[in-house]
Amino acid sequence: MDVVAALRTFLRVAETGSFSNAALDLGLTQPAVSRQISSLEAHYSTRLLHRSTNGLSLTVEGEQMIPMARKVIDAMEALGDTTAAESVTTSGRVRISLPAPLGLHVSERLPALLKRHPRLTVETVFREEPSDLVGEGIDIEVRLGDVSDSSLICRRLGWTTAFLVASPGYVGERGMPGGPDEIAQHDCICYSRGGETRAWVFVNGADQVRAPIAPRMVFNNATAVYRATIAGGGLAILSHILVAEDIASGRLINVLPCLPPARLPITAVYASRRNLPLRVRTVLDFLADAVKEDALMSGAAC
Repeated sequence: MDVVAALRTFLRVAETGSFSNAALDLGLTQPAVSRQISSLEAHYSTRLLHRSTNGLSLTVEGEQMIPMARKVIDAMEALGDTTAAESVTTSGRVRISLPAPLGLHVSERLPALLKRHPRLTVETVFREEPSDLVGEGIDIEVRLGDVSDSSLICRRLGWTTAFLVASPGYVGERGMPGGPDEIAQHDCICYSRGGETRAWVFVNGADQVRAPIAPRMVFNNATAVYRATIAGGGLAILSHILVAEDIASGRLINVLPCLPPARLPITAVYASRRNLPLRVRTVLDFLADAVKEDALMSGAAC
């Protein structure tokens, strides 16, 4: 038995939730996938999957196997890269989708990446909402918040840090909210994504506090929210990437500093782990490093 191939099959079954979907992704027949899983279970003398008429589910041993299997697969792929001909060059186009603030952070670092890889091209789309990766030809998308699509491969990059802010002019005219229950009395500027137009979520120690809002302005782009806030349009929750310097200079005021907005996971998603091109792996690692460089994104959520 090829243990590495069987581990790769096991991971795909766990990711897709069925033998048939894994077989389709791997270019195998369903019986072949089933045989590989059975052989793997026999090899390790343990059951990895519960099989029933309702579908498949991981056993405790199966759940424990997943991170170890990924390490083995990643190590084998890295070995393949190392032993390949040294003349192999990272080349071609990689299309990525990013929320606007993170896109600005990444854009400042892209020239150094392209200098190291002269034949690599990166096309960046700024987008707050999830994309159809396959339909739109997007190789990697960075999403904020939980990823609900179980068919995608996910790589956690870090966590957001944001501030509730307002301009000095707005605060001088309308005052500061005394707490989250007073935010609804203020003009609010927000994104159109998810449920953000209905409530903002803050952290109070180990608890989360929801503050209902009735926004006066709604945008689907963080840069537009930022500009409207600078112009005195009201309160907004914005990434530290956009507002840290403005808070330091006094151009914006950090509102309710003891009650920070809840942090969201930053996750890179892509359609398939199988035969991920070197150009895509290179950009994926670059995105991970770019997030890690920023201490306000690399730290774990509280």
